[in-house]
Formats: sequence, C-alpha cells, structure tokens
Amino acid sequence: MFGYRVPAPDEAMLISGGRRGLGGAPFRVVTGHGKFVLPVFRKVRFLTLSMCESEVVETCVTKQGIALHVRAVIAFKVGNDTESIINAGQRFLSDQDQMSVLTGRIFAGHLRAIIGSMTVEEIVTERQKLAAEVLDTSKTEMAKIGLIVDSLQIQSIDDGDTGYIDAMSAPHKAAIQRQAQIAQAQANQAAAEAEQEAARRQAEYARQTAVVKAEYSAEVDRAQAHAAQAGPLAQAHAQQEVLAAQTELAQRQAKLRQQELVAEIVKPAEAEAERVRILAAAEAQRMKIQAEAAASYDRVALDRMLIDQLPQIVKEAAGGLAGANVNVLNGADGLGEIAAGLVAQGLTILDSVRQNLNGNGSGDRPSGGGRAEQGNGRLELQGPSAAKPDGDGRPGEGDGPDRRTS
Repeated sequence: MFGYRVPAPDEAMLISGGRRGLGGAPFRVVTGHGKFVLPVFRKVRFLTLSMCESEVVETCVTKQGIALHVRAVIAFKVGNDTESIINAGQRFLSDQDQMSVLTGRIFAGHLRAIIGSMTVEEIVTERQKLAAEVLDTSKTEMAKIGLIVDSLQIQSIDDGDTGYIDAMSAPHKAAIQRQAQIAQAQANQAAAEAEQEAARRQAEYARQTAVVKAEYSAEVDRAQAHAAQAGPLAQAHAQQEVLAAQTELAQRQAKLRQQELVAEIVKPAEAEAERVRILAAAEAQRMKIQAEAAASYDRVALDRMLIDQLPQIVKEAAGGLAGANVNVLNGADGLGEIAAGLVAQGLTILDSVRQNLNGNGSGDRPSGGGRAEQGNGRLELQGPSAAKPDGDGRPGEGDGPDRRTS
C-alpha cells in the first residue's frame, strides 16, 4: 500500500520528520511492525540488527616485555532496545560498515592493555580469562555506541622469532615425545608379544594337529587289526557257543537220567518200603487185635466158668449157716433177705476173683469173705470157714465167724 512501510525482521525502521522520537531523538524507531509514512513529509531509513564480525590483528607486549602477535575475532550487533538503536543510528546510520572498524579498534586497545598486565604463560594457558577481561573492560564503551558483543575468540598467539613459546613448550614436547616413545616401545613390545603368542599358538596348533593325526592313524590301525581278527574271533565265539550248548545239553541229559533213575529205582524202592511198613503195621495191628480178642475170650470163658461155679459158691456159703443160730424176725421177708444176702456175697466173691485175674491186685473187696446187706437183714462172714459151735451150742470166741441175723 502506498505510504505503508514495514521493516525486515533484522532491521529497525528509523522515521525522521514531523515530531521527534522519544527522549528527544531526531527520529522515531519502529521494529517488528509496519507504519504509514507520508511521502515528502517523512523520510525512512533502515538500520541493520543482524550479527556483525570484526577481526583484530595486533602486536602486544607482555608484562615480561615479549612481543606477541595476537589475532582475535569479535562477534557483535546493535542492541535490541530502543536506546541502543538510537545510539547506533546516530553514529553509524550513514555508514554502517564503520561499526566493524570502530569495534576492532576499541577491542585492539583493550587487548593491548590487558596483555600488558599478563605473562606469556598466563596468556597461553588462560586464553578464556584474557577474553573475559577484554569483554568486561569494553562493555561500557560498546554500550555507549549502541553495540553489544556476543563473543570474543582469541584465534592465535605468536611470538615471532623469539622462540619463547617454543622454549616454554619444550618440556611438554619432550614429555610428550617421551610418552610417545614409551607408547611406541609398548606398542612394539605388544606387537612382539602378539607375534610370539601367534607363533606359540601356531606351534600348539601344529602339535595338536600332529597328535590328532597320530590318534587317527592309531585308530585306523586298531580298526584294521580288529577287522583282521574279526574272522578268527567270530569262529572262536561260534565254537565257544557250540561248546556251551553241548555242555548245557549234557547237563540236561544228566539231570534227565537222574530223574529216570529216581523214577526207576528210588521211587519203586520207597514204594516197596512203604508197602512193607504198611503190611508190618497191619500185621502188628492184627496180632494186637487177636491178642486183645484172645484176652477178651479168656475173660469171657473165666466169667462163664465163675458163673457156672456161682451156685456152688453160694451153696458152700450157705453151708456155713447150717449149725448157726439164725433168728428170723420178720418171717418170710427176713428169710428172703438172708437168701439175697447170700447171693450178693457170692457175687462179691466172684468180682474179687475176676479183679485178681485181671492183675489189679487186692481190692477193697475181701478175698476170703464179704459182707452183704439186704433190707433189714445183714449177713456177715468172717474167714473162709465157719467155726463149729461149742458145747453149749454157741460159736467159740475167735474160733470162727459169727453169723448173726437180726
């Protein structure tokens, strides 16, 4: 649009004419936006705000009186604030290239002053300290002309033909050379050790290879020998197996023959012995039974004989009462009791005799007499025979048994 002007991002637009700028400045400062400018009545100029560079090459004398050729580079620009733009515009607007020249001269003066107060060793070893002191001393002067310094770099320091810096660096060079020689010697030693290690490994590998080849060769020889012996060994094993089979067959045949002998001889002999034993046992049992039967028959015959003799025994017992005084108290009943008692006495005598014949010895029953009780009658027989009565008709004392019936 006609009359509307806009500055670039790295420029400041200075408008002169009309009312003065702030603080009594001969122009108005516009940055970052456009503005209408009346033609003919207003004049517009632009001041750069971009980075500028100035190189300083100066010969400076140190505190020790040694001349040093110093080369430095300064990076600066116009300040962003309005005051710095006004100061720079008033000084460099018509010839903005003069900013680099003037800045170089200002820094050259401060550089000579500061280097004059330092030794060569300090300058060489403390370049950053030198640059910081130069910036601090020049900051006020640079602000007065509207400039600010972003950085100061000391690029080189040279003493020309004096050789002071070289002499100062000689011990360090010697130390560095010594360290380099030591490092080279160590590298050579390491290389030699590496070569020796490589040779040793190569020899070890060759030895292992030879050992492996020898083992392979021995294994091949063993395999060949084994293959050569395989036929005879197989034949020997086959013969051994045949012998083992024959031995086993012979053992089985011997065992079978033993079983046959047992079946043919031992078993029949044992059976015969068992038969003889059974027959002998049966014969003994038969003889025992016959003996027991004979003994039983004898007892039966004896009992029969005794039974046959019982009437005679009772008769003889009754004969003993012939001369006795018998008083029968209860008539016919008492007489029956006496007869029964005589019979019982005879039976007792028969039993006693039977026991004596059986070998039982003397028993509770008397052998020559007995006692029989029946009802209210009692018959006592003392001794084998009865005593005859004495003259008055009574049995004598101690001469014979008493026969009493009550």
